[in-house]
Amino acid sequence: GTKASSPGSGHLFSGPRGALLHPKRKEQYHHTVAQGLYVAKHARQDLLQTIAVLSTRVRQPTEGNWEKLVRLMKYINGTKRKVLRFSVDDLRILKWYVDVAFAVHPDFKSHTGMVMTMGQGALQSMSRKQKLNAHSSTEAELVGADDVVGQMLWTQLFMEEQGYDVDKNIVYQDSKSTMLLEIHGQKSAGKRSCLLNIRYFFIKDQIEKGNLSLREYDQPQNQSAQFRH
Repeated sequence: GTKASSPGSGHLFSGPRGALLHPKRKEQYHHTVAQGLYVAKHARQDLLQTIAVLSTRVRQPTEGNWEKLVRLMKYINGTKRKVLRFSVDDLRILKWYVDVAFAVHPDFKSHTGMVMTMGQGALQSMSRKQKLNAHSSTEAELVGADDVVGQMLWTQLFMEEQGYDVDKNIVYQDSKSTMLLEIHGQKSAGKRSCLLNIRYFFIKDQIEKGNLSLREYDQPQNQSAQFRH
C-alpha cells in the first residue's frame, strides 16, 4: 500500500551506493527493470527517465539502485489507475521539446529527454543517456538534438504518407547558444565547439531545407500537459 509522489528522487543520477546485490536479488532487479522498460515504452512514458537510469545499472546493481527501484514501484502503485489521454490540435503541426541534463551520470555523460506532442499528451517520448562525453552544456544540447532528429524527420514522412501534409515541424529548445550552432553552423562555433564532428550540423542542413524549424522556450506553460493522464 506504500506510494511515492514521483518515480525518481533527487539522487536518481547518483553513482553506486551500498553493497552489490546478491545474485538472486540482482536477477530480480534486472527482471523488474526489463518489465518497467516495456511498460514505459507502451503506456507509461512518465517512467522513462527513471527506467533509463536504472537500465544502466543492471550489470552491477547495488543496494542504492534497489532503493531507487522500490521507489519507482511505489510510484506505480499510487498511479496504476491513471490512464494516458491524447488530443490533437492540428495534424499539420508537430511539436518537439528537447532538453538535456549536462554531465549528470557518474561517468559525466549527459542525459537527453524528448517529448513530441500535437496537443495534449506525449505521442512520442525518449529518455536516454548520451553515448559520448560533451565538453559543455551547449555541446550536450546539440548532441541531444542530433539524437532525436532522425525520429523527427521520420515522423514527418510518416504523417505525409498517411495523407497529412506537415506545415510545421517545430523543435523547442532552451539553449540560445545551441540554437545558434544549429542555425549558423561553424559561423557560430567558438573555441569550445569548433571540434564538434560535422555530422552534428546535419540539423543546420535540415533547417535550411525547411524540414525543421527552431523555437526557444524557457519552461512551456503546458509542460505538465505533455504527460497528463
